[in-house]
Amino acid sequence: MADRSPIPDRIILEGMQFYGFHGVNAEERALGQSYIVDLTVELDLSGPGASDRLEETVSYAHLYRAVQEVLEGRSRNLLEATAHGIAEKILAEFPVDGVHVRVKKPRPPIRGSVIENASVEIYRTSK
Repeated sequence: MADRSPIPDRIILEGMQFYGFHGVNAEERALGQSYIVDLTVELDLSGPGASDRLEETVSYAHLYRAVQEVLEGRSRNLLEATAHGIAEKILAEFPVDGVHVRVKKPRPPIRGSVIENASVEIYRTSK
């Protein structure tokens, strides 16, 4: 039986970089810009930890491609909608219990501002 500690097992992909055409402004949708995504998925990793078999876990490459499809896919107005789309896709396509998504828009186009990133973080579960 797996150890059910209060902190769930996780697979974490940090700093994934994509180029997308999201935003409310026409310029953002026409010119596009870079986005950075951090993804954490929660699932029981005791099986693959013991067996050392890829078939018993979720592939990092498959997670990356799922995020890529959303970020490089249809345009969305809001970072919130982009993060939500990623979470929905991950929960629908992978056997995970929870997903944490952070989407960063580097240097957001706000006149007169100096902002390193505008970010949205969401957490969703399969329940």
